[in-house]
Amino acid sequence: MRKRAVTPLKKRAVMSGQTASKAPTWDLSVLYTGLDDPRIEEDQQEADDAVLAFESKYQQSQAWLEQPSELAEALREYEALSTLRAAHASYYAFYRKDLAISDKGAEALQALLTERATRRSNKLLFFALRIGKISEDRQDIVLKSAELAPYRYFLIQLFENAKYDLSEPEERILSLKADVSYGRWIQATENILNSKIVRWRGEELPLPKAEATYAHLPTKARRALYASVREVYGSVADVAESELNAIYTNKKIDDELRGYQAPYEATVRSYQNDLAAVRTLVETVSKHQDIAHRFYKIKTRLLKERKLTYADRAAEVGSVGATFSFEQAASVARGVFYGLKPLYGEIFDQLIQNRQVDVLPRRGKTGGAYCSSGITTPTFVLLNHTNSFESLKTLGHEMGHAVHAERAKLQPPLYQGHSTSTAETASTFFEYATMRRVIEQLPVSKRVIALHNILQDDIATIFRQIAFFRFEERLHAAVRRDGYVPKQRIAELMNEEMAAYLGPSVTLVPEDGNFFVTISHIRRFFYVYSYAYGQLVSKALHRSLERDPNFIESVDQFLTAGESKSPEDIFGEIGIDTRSPRVFEEGLASIAADVDRLEQLT
Repeated sequence: MRKRAVTPLKKRAVMSGQTASKAPTWDLSVLYTGLDDPRIEEDQQEADDAVLAFESKYQQSQAWLEQPSELAEALREYEALSTLRAAHASYYAFYRKDLAISDKGAEALQALLTERATRRSNKLLFFALRIGKISEDRQDIVLKSAELAPYRYFLIQLFENAKYDLSEPEERILSLKADVSYGRWIQATENILNSKIVRWRGEELPLPKAEATYAHLPTKARRALYASVREVYGSVADVAESELNAIYTNKKIDDELRGYQAPYEATVRSYQNDLAAVRTLVETVSKHQDIAHRFYKIKTRLLKERKLTYADRAAEVGSVGATFSFEQAASVARGVFYGLKPLYGEIFDQLIQNRQVDVLPRRGKTGGAYCSSGITTPTFVLLNHTNSFESLKTLGHEMGHAVHAERAKLQPPLYQGHSTSTAETASTFFEYATMRRVIEQLPVSKRVIALHNILQDDIATIFRQIAFFRFEERLHAAVRRDGYVPKQRIAELMNEEMAAYLGPSVTLVPEDGNFFVTISHIRRFFYVYSYAYGQLVSKALHRSLERDPNFIESVDQFLTAGESKSPEDIFGEIGIDTRSPRVFEEGLASIAADVDRLEQLT
């Protein structure tokens, strides 16, 4: 089906000796009792039968395209297909695999379910494609029909994107080849990275753990461990070179077949953003990179160094002197969520009480954090809480995603999802509110460190992600121009964009560029802009909330809008004009003011 559930980006596995203790763990029995639960096949068969019946009813008929009343009936039946339980099994296999990366049974089930879901999706391709081909003179009639009013935005999307659709047989071919020409390449690189070990002080650290460790070490140790991590990147560069060239060439072919002009156009349209608004975002952030340069100049002073290396980019400059067990972190975040709106606190509590949050790192559990939700599927949150300041921030971020997912379920099934850019806005809105609460409680002597940490996050979320966007643009252009780009040139492109945002206070060496092997987002083409977009728009929301506490109702209007409108219209209706550079410039100005404050304090 054209409408898809929002699923999380996979994070590479982190292994830890920490045990689960009494912290919440997922209860997946709400989905199924095991891989052999007979309901899995029953739910798949129900979906197979329903899709076949829908195809049989509408595939050979054109009548439903002629009359608004018949099209409305067909859309109701189409929407009902998304409420079937078939997707539960895919989520179940996905979650089991993330709790135990060695769960080969879950991995096998996931592969079978993906293949089966693709077959069902291909049977439904004709429906959206034919609606999109309705003649322009009839489109106006369709969009003005009262019977079709509930589906107006969905129809607008089909009409606007129809020129990029191929024929039904061609769409089936692209769908069938997607995994082997794209997904399995990425999985191969991730599997290799997951298997890599970094030897450090007599220990064998899994690569993700080493990556997460060096920023917290003193300068000499930090740079030494990073050098070992960088060697591992270099050992994987040959594989990653082939992988990136393959998937970027595959995208080139897809874009040419569909007629997309810019490499980022497909992503921006799928996120329902305005192309001009995203271009404005990229250009506005790029124009103000001096803010990041100033930050790293101050960081050089805080670390008492003459020059920084890439290893120092995210280094700690001190400790805020506070740790947060999960119980303490949950108490802080709960207070923030209830303070914003009691309903948000209730959602927070329900997710924990219902064991929809898995908290602590365990050996074999995937690393990172995410929130995952689908139509009729419970919202689940995965964490790897380590009692740190960063873990508290992550809790606020992911539970913000969860509130957004739950509020969007007030929409009809067709609109219960949310675009990636609105999702990142929601999560950063709650994350910032959580961090601000913590900073208010810190002694003055620790606020410099906390302000540094917030700025470091802002710089990474905005300037770094837009640097990745520019890197992707240049790599796509090189692949399309030259046919193949060697690893040395990929690393050079990465270093050039990193240097552009880091500024003269940070010295890079050629080997630093090899970290391209480990950045998952450059494989999910141009996903990165959504982070910068979300961070800057969430700052605009907070500025409005500071002026008027009742603005929380406007925030809730955004959270409950789901996918019923474009992000530009969702925010425009509450007074945030993301088509104008002003919103982005004001957000950047607030970061510049924080840099001024940090400079004064240091």
